[in-house]
Amino acid sequence: MTDVRRLVHEAVQSVRITDMHTHLFPPSFSALQKSGADNVMTYHYLIAEALRVGDLSYEQFWAMDTAAQADWIWTQLFEKVTPVSEAALGVVQIARAFDLDPRTDKLAALREALDAAPTETYVNRILDMAGVESVVMTNDPFDEIERRYWEKQLPRGPRFHAALRLDVLLNDWAGVVPRLKSQGYDVGEEMTEVHLAEVRRFLKDWVGIMEPLYFAFSAPDTFAFPEQTPRGKLIAEAILPVCRELKLPLALMIGVRRQVNPALQSAGDSTGKASIVPIENLARQFPDNKFFVTFLSREDQHELAVTARKFGNVMPFGCWWFLNTETLVAEITRMRLELIGPTFVAQHSDARVLEHVIYKWQRARHVIGNVLADKYQSLADTGWTVREDDIARDVDALFNRNFWTFVHR
Repeated sequence: MTDVRRLVHEAVQSVRITDMHTHLFPPSFSALQKSGADNVMTYHYLIAEALRVGDLSYEQFWAMDTAAQADWIWTQLFEKVTPVSEAALGVVQIARAFDLDPRTDKLAALREALDAAPTETYVNRILDMAGVESVVMTNDPFDEIERRYWEKQLPRGPRFHAALRLDVLLNDWAGVVPRLKSQGYDVGEEMTEVHLAEVRRFLKDWVGIMEPLYFAFSAPDTFAFPEQTPRGKLIAEAILPVCRELKLPLALMIGVRRQVNPALQSAGDSTGKASIVPIENLARQFPDNKFFVTFLSREDQHELAVTARKFGNVMPFGCWWFLNTETLVAEITRMRLELIGPTFVAQHSDARVLEHVIYKWQRARHVIGNVLADKYQSLADTGWTVREDDIARDVDALFNRNFWTFVHR
């Protein structure tokens, strides 16, 4: 290994990461946080894969309790076939991080090693094992269980940051109206200026409660802007004005097709190619707003990188969901570096179970480190002197600083 490659890999392995998009919660949000072996095993990726191998019907699988589901998934994916998929290999990496041999120790040892009711000490241990300094949660003010935790103002610790999720507000305005009215907000389906002012007040109230780093919306592949719909009006006249006033970016995660197979329940969502035009329109019409953007389809990644070249208020981030595989992370990261240099957020874990951060970041460091090593070696081969501090600066930007700079923190 050349000195340049060694320096790149050392920098990538040692960088402390800001995980800008997860579905994790602190221990104080006890009913919502997920950890432990059974939750690792019943991750929706593994559910879908196991049902391809086993002979249970969907109904039979969902009728089992979580422990029985975990046992069954283990049999299908770790005994009947070899665990080479991204998610199955992740379980092996988690086990190895705890010095277990999953082939001989099996699920029982993983259950003993992983804590299903974590303390703050256990959470810090897992984050430190992953080299993650802090995580950003996904926080829904319309989730009644989560709402109660926020209203109690429970401590969440310095390593858990909030992101205010807008999906319910933007996807079901008619259903949201009575819920907002019951909370004392004067809103109506006709969306007058008074109603929009009340939505802005609602958002500001929740910013005061959550202190989010950004607003977030997971959009379908049919997402359009502008559009003469409640969603289009809410974005233009409620959400973006609040974002401008409070200097909060809006994160758009585009391309999900919900429940293409409803029988799979939580594992039933899929992906579709979306248009880049709404992002161009938003970035051009609202130059004082900032937009984190990621797409779920591989086919959209090139257009997103080109759009980021044209608009400094667009920040591409991560390789989301079905794109989080070694092949596609390498391809997308390489293409982004070639088009916009180290001016994006390299990855996020999208972790739904605490221990996921171990394998997702272990994999990301390996794959992205190889891509960066190639790029810096190519630069060195031209005769440019690549310095250690250059590499450290760029690696920190990709895994940490670009995010914080974009959110003005």
